Amino acid sequence: MTRQHDIAVIAGDGIGLEVVPAAIRCLDVVADRHGFDLAWREYPWGSSYFRQHGAMMPADALDQLGRNAAIFLGAVGDPEIPDTETLWGLLIPIRRRFHQYINLRPVRALPGVSSPVRGGGEMDLVIVRENVEGEYSEVGGRMYRGQPAEAAIQEAIFTRAGITRAAEFAARLASGRRGLVTSVTKSNGIVHTMPFWDEVVAETLAGHDGVRLEKILVDAMAAKLVLAPTAFDVIVASNLFGDILSDLAGAIAGSIGVAPSANLNPERTHPSMFEPVHGSAPDIAGQGIANPVGQMWAGAMMLEHLGETAAAAELVTAFETVLDYGVRTRDLGGTAGTSDFTEAVERHLPSLPRP
Repeated sequence: MTRQHDIAVIAGDGIGLEVVPAAIRCLDVVADRHGFDLAWREYPWGSSYFRQHGAMMPADALDQLGRNAAIFLGAVGDPEIPDTETLWGLLIPIRRRFHQYINLRPVRALPGVSSPVRGGGEMDLVIVRENVEGEYSEVGGRMYRGQPAEAAIQEAIFTRAGITRAAEFAARLASGRRGLVTSVTKSNGIVHTMPFWDEVVAETLAGHDGVRLEKILVDAMAAKLVLAPTAFDVIVASNLFGDILSDLAGAIAGSIGVAPSANLNPERTHPSMFEPVHGSAPDIAGQGIANPVGQMWAGAMMLEHLGETAAAAELVTAFETVLDYGVRTRDLGGTAGTSDFTEAVERHLPSLPRP
């Protein structure tokens, strides 16, 4: 019997509507080559749905998504709708309902992609971002709206359990790589939560032989990423710091358009979600020029999570080879459109050795 994986698809907004179908075409090719089936279940949720219904997704959306093995997300965001509606109405509820407490973002130089930074062409690192608490807590509020005394309070919530599981994940990942975990903090200025982060990370990694820990302040980290991008292996950071640094690292590698991410529920008691880092990019949406590599790479991460490791590796090999051949979208200095690049990957896949 053919293996089947039920996948929820939310193309979402902007270029998500272009790069998701492109990635699905290539994922279907590798699935067929490796003898399994991807049963795509499309959900038309996002900003267009919001305009019609006043919500980013229906009330039972999370129950519907929970019936799938994984979630394949394109992008969320619309310049005409506040981010508090688009993000907190779709992306963040999914992450929290399904306990996707690890946001995994690999960043490495790809063949044929030039870095704007010296040494960026050799970088190979992974960012482990705590994904459900920290600075993105929804605890807080505003008072005296519209008055001179208006005030806003936003609480950063860090728990021992949340920090420990992020540090554990980073340590296990580093043990299979170069053995270095860099913990990003700001404990010289944020005097309660950040020293707590430092203490828990240090306690956690003390139990992992062969894994080294270094601590670096986030401002120094931003500078060192640019000056010495090859100095890092696994970076573990809070929700906010991990979010910002992964965009910076993606740009150093050559383009944020190639950067993937996985929102993981490591226990696999709930579906995990896979998406590119680039966002909805409304300035180029509908022009057919979006880079589909980030979405394809996110799809490869999804396949690996589902246990289809050979198929995942094959898809990565295919888009890397096409890039090396010189087929590149405009963000990489090329002239190829989204469909041009996708077709090149589809043409290359059958030339790979049969599994």
